[in-house]
Amino acid sequence: MSLQVEKLEGNMAKLTIEASAEEFEQAIEKAYQKNKNKLSIPGFRKGKVPRKMIEQMYGKEIFYEDAANIVIPSVYAKAVDECTEEIVSQPTVDIVQAEAGKPFIFTAEVALKPEVTLGMYKGVEVEKTDVAVTDEEVDAAIDRERENNARTISVEDRAVRDGDMTIIDYEGFVDGESFEGGKDEDYPLTIGSGTFIPGFEEQLIGAELDKEVEVNVTFPEDYQASELAGKPAVFKCIVKEIREKELPELDDEFASEVSEFDTLAEYREDVKKNLTERKEAEAKAAKEEKVVEAIIADAKMDIPEAMLATQQRSMADDFAQRIRMQGITIDQYFQFTGLTREAFLEQLKPQAEERIKSRLVLEAVAKAENLEASDEEYTAEIKKMAEAYQMDEDKITEMIGEFEQKSIKEDICIRKALELAVESAVEK
Repeated sequence: MSLQVEKLEGNMAKLTIEASAEEFEQAIEKAYQKNKNKLSIPGFRKGKVPRKMIEQMYGKEIFYEDAANIVIPSVYAKAVDECTEEIVSQPTVDIVQAEAGKPFIFTAEVALKPEVTLGMYKGVEVEKTDVAVTDEEVDAAIDRERENNARTISVEDRAVRDGDMTIIDYEGFVDGESFEGGKDEDYPLTIGSGTFIPGFEEQLIGAELDKEVEVNVTFPEDYQASELAGKPAVFKCIVKEIREKELPELDDEFASEVSEFDTLAEYREDVKKNLTERKEAEAKAAKEEKVVEAIIADAKMDIPEAMLATQQRSMADDFAQRIRMQGITIDQYFQFTGLTREAFLEQLKPQAEERIKSRLVLEAVAKAENLEASDEEYTAEIKKMAEAYQMDEDKITEMIGEFEQKSIKEDICIRKALELAVESAVEK
């Protein structure tokens, strides 16, 4: 295998890769063995036709495409290992020469890792995030817990209020005529939920049990049933049941039931502590994001489109894998959302670009500061992986190859670079 590298504009390069005639011949033979059972020639049983006979009948080129698909991946991988440039995209392959008895030659156009010219990365100014927790926020958190522990009770001594859970019968009329889908019985409707046509639920406020009430509405212009769109309608409704939430009393008993504390005062303090910790974590993440954005804004780099496209595809594949674990295929997702793969990839483009730039500038900071991953830090990372996968550390170490080791150490250096930049940042 031989390799020639020609640098192109925009951090692109063309690799001219040559495999020996012997390697291509071996690939042709593999292609023949793979396809011989699919070909039939009079006088020969399937799978027994000699290769030369097939080549005479269909042309020598019959196996070239499959042979190329066999030889390119392995030879390209060797070329990447040999190349001194850092390749950051999938290749665009073009076959130059494919002929039995001659070297197999192809080109691969690839993106190269861009150089980063750092600007300011220490002492960057970022806006300070307030992490103080107010009494109102504590009250809101406790109220949510009360809502979660509320019970519903039937109400018979009053009319419908906003927020009530009701059971209704209704029948709708347009121009005095009932219409399909406009009638139902024992329908559960929470007032204020926005389930029905705008204006419908509000007109039920004040309705009394078992008494008919007329609701006048107009169907929206974009209503799904086109024959009703924009038309006024009258619904005759009867409220058959009213239920409301009954919140637990805000006292020591409530605190002991929803927490490990005996008193409401202790519970409030714990809620405040948890809210503070959450705000601090959110503020830390926001600060990191702002610092990286500031470093990117003051740096210079030229991101090749091929590198960006590779990142977009990688993110799309990760997304497809995540939703597949939830029982949804990517094709089903596209069907549900109305997106095409091309439109989905375009949506990912800004995020993909941000990820690339973030990693590149942090790698540049690590290089500028001569940051390295210590043996202790590497071992700690292996321990985390072993715990995450519930495996022995020795087994994880055995499975990790040279490329993975390098990647883990690079990730450690990037985290250290981020910590350095964040610690030196000035909050204003």
